[in-house]
Amino acid sequence: MPNKSFSRRLSIYYSWYTLGFIVFLIALAILEKEGFPRAWIGYMFMFSTIVLYAGIGVISRTSDVSEYYVAGRRVPPLFNGMATAADWMSAASFISLAGGLYVMGFDGLAYILGWTGGYCLVALLIAPFLNKFGQYTIPDFLAARYTGRYSGNIVRVLAVIATVVVSFTYVVAQIYGVGLITSRFTGVDFSVGIFLGLASILVCSFLGGMRAITWTQVAQYIIIIIAYMIPVMWLSVKHTNVPIPQLAYGSALSKLSEREKELNSDPMEQQVRDIFRQRAAEYDNRLKNLPKSWEDGLVDMQHHVEDLKRSNASLIEIKAAGRTLAAYPRDVAEAERKWREAKAYNLARSEPVVAHETPFPGKTQKASDTKRNNFLALVLCLMMGTAALPHILVRFYTTPTVRQARKSVFWTLFFIMLLYITVPALAVLVKYDIYTSLVGTPFSKLPSWVSYWASVDKINPLVTITDMNRDGIVQLAEIVMDGDIVVLATPEIAGLPYVISGLVAAGGLAAALSTADGLLLTISNALSHDIYYKTVDPTASTQKRVTISKLLLLVVALIAAYAASLKPGDILSMVGAAFSLASSTLFPALVLGVFWKRANQQGAIAGMLVGFAVCVYYMIRTYPALGGSSLNQWFGIAPISAGVFGVPAGFLAIALASLCTAAPDRRTEALVDHIRLP
Repeated sequence: MPNKSFSRRLSIYYSWYTLGFIVFLIALAILEKEGFPRAWIGYMFMFSTIVLYAGIGVISRTSDVSEYYVAGRRVPPLFNGMATAADWMSAASFISLAGGLYVMGFDGLAYILGWTGGYCLVALLIAPFLNKFGQYTIPDFLAARYTGRYSGNIVRVLAVIATVVVSFTYVVAQIYGVGLITSRFTGVDFSVGIFLGLASILVCSFLGGMRAITWTQVAQYIIIIIAYMIPVMWLSVKHTNVPIPQLAYGSALSKLSEREKELNSDPMEQQVRDIFRQRAAEYDNRLKNLPKSWEDGLVDMQHHVEDLKRSNASLIEIKAAGRTLAAYPRDVAEAERKWREAKAYNLARSEPVVAHETPFPGKTQKASDTKRNNFLALVLCLMMGTAALPHILVRFYTTPTVRQARKSVFWTLFFIMLLYITVPALAVLVKYDIYTSLVGTPFSKLPSWVSYWASVDKINPLVTITDMNRDGIVQLAEIVMDGDIVVLATPEIAGLPYVISGLVAAGGLAAALSTADGLLLTISNALSHDIYYKTVDPTASTQKRVTISKLLLLVVALIAAYAASLKPGDILSMVGAAFSLASSTLFPALVLGVFWKRANQQGAIAGMLVGFAVCVYYMIRTYPALGGSSLNQWFGIAPISAGVFGVPAGFLAIALASLCTAAPDRRTEALVDHIRLP
């Protein structure tokens, strides 16, 4: 009965909150119509939502261990589902998923299938058993399950290391998204925007731990879903006259296919592609004539700079030539690498438009088969990675019973589904809008959103449009658009009022902050509970444990913010790496820990080490940013799907090591039987 009363109170609070947010949105729309400055509308959206989250954090502050780590184990399934969905709706889901579909077409569906399927694995294989176990962290479960001579401490430490590595990789992507949004809608530098967003993250997680984060994430989910739905519904009406984008998707896709055929037959488009083809041939010629081509190029550029100085050219021209010279490859090896990349880039730009709905496009059957294999490998990695993400799994400690843990998985899937079935429609509608509205526009009349987004990151512009054939008209082949801005720029692309741009930014910020909150708390709790309390100082008081967790959270947050400010890669690639690491390191130990009583401590240690080593080795060998090469790929599998090799290696290592060593004791077998009882 108290639980039902608590649920009713929460329903009332969040109903009033939703109504208040809608009123706030209408008020800002009226202010914009009356001439209120756009910049101030952006500030009000950003800072009012941050203050709101901070307010919930202050109200929910606590020093109680159970409240701080698992929200007192009293979160109702419906609200735990909303909180988990918000925790899940990261910058990758909100900002980059539609962008990935925009860029990759059909192949981008791997993310939706993998992430959604992962929750089915969570519901079937892991969540109910974790709840019944009744501890605070994932390393807690693994340490107790795989006890041995050292009381499970080796397993605990390895699980903590895995948790920190996976969560840190993931949180850097979220903070990168925070910086992208904050810098665009407040005008501050990207690096400054990261640390502004970090302040909001810290207020929620620092003061109230899981309790504050849970109630903040419920509030954030409401903003996320409103912010995502309004612009896509507008685009749906604009292009199909149907206000429900999920139903309009088929009609929009058909229109997009027709437009793609028109663009492929456009002579001006072919002219631009010919220019890229010529550039690729020039790079190919340079590669064939190495090292002489590198030496001649260096001499020519040095002479060019000297000629400019002697002829009293303008300082701007001299500086530009100097920058070009500084960027010239330092040696023959670097020249070969850079020119190969440039050749591949120009060849890709010279290709005709690939139909959005074409599965696994490739010039040959072998190339198509490789794309199909990568699609399936990525789906598997994302599914298993989802089922092993520590910040998601720990949420199922917060419900009162096993039955309610299962219910909360259902609600999580429902709330995620509301957004995920909309993502493909948004990608198609935005693509069609750009193909029909931006393509064919005179360069003198480019929409203002192009210059806005081009100026967010001056080193690596998010949008570039260059008049390659000098005809003064925008061709599709002349547009380069980063997938990470598709959702954030949708209101401006669709011609919506600026207040909707602010709303979408607030939604994207809520998505990034909600996930960053959960990830940072997971890292700090693993370090404070599993390393400090369980390993270093078992006599520490509850107050000291919470204090240590807060201090560690602050340190990890600052390190993650610094790493994000270095812009290590696009959001989807960073998130994909986190999923491969999670699946390779933790998934085999979690699943066999529940379903195979014979698995023991030695097996768990071997499985985590081997799975992690295989995954990292494959990434380093095949990912160019880490010094690897695509020539080292096994079966043509991309490094983002390294988990497809790490997971089988982990399962095999656990099985072999367990069978070659002594069986677990009766207490451990009894524990497995207990958590598997219905």
